[in-house]
Amino acid sequence: MKIGVLALQGDFAEHIATLKRLGVETREVRLPENLTGLDGLIIPGGESTTIGKLATDFNLMEPLRQFGKAHTVWGTCAGAIFLSKDVSRPQPLLGIMDIKVERNAFGRQTDSFESDLDIHELKQATNSSHPYHAFFIRAPIIESVSGSAKILATLPDGRIVAAQQGHLLATSFHPELTGDTRFHEYFLSLAS
Repeated sequence: MKIGVLALQGDFAEHIATLKRLGVETREVRLPENLTGLDGLIIPGGESTTIGKLATDFNLMEPLRQFGKAHTVWGTCAGAIFLSKDVSRPQPLLGIMDIKVERNAFGRQTDSFESDLDIHELKQATNSSHPYHAFFIRAPIIESVSGSAKILATLPDGRIVAAQQGHLLATSFHPELTGDTRFHEYFLSLAS
């Protein structure tokens, strides 16, 4: 299995390090031809507007959309924003996942926080019963899901922080910053 990580901006190196710890071959994706031969793609956290502008500049928008039709794609934080169909403001989006996202929903960097999440799919896929400890850094929330998208995780107050639509995943938090590889393992199970 070979997994790409969009390496235009953001914390792509952390995702690559996690995948390598799991024994997965990786590739940094910066140009359309870098998508060839990949089994899945992670779009990391960072700054969603910058990621969108760079993807446009490098002619990646349509190749990423086409890749997402046939392959597993996971967007974390800014990557979730980039996958979404609506962010209530003009910016380049792939628009391939039926979710509406609110950027920086929790406030500034100083408002970052951690939370334990009960994620049924992770427990099933990894045979683990303990909650997933998630890091939220200038995080978005998923305001709503529609179509075939479903909610994977919410905060205790009900705000949506993870969703799935078939082979597409979106998380508001940063699994690459934890020592817990279960979300990456779940992504890999969808990509295989």
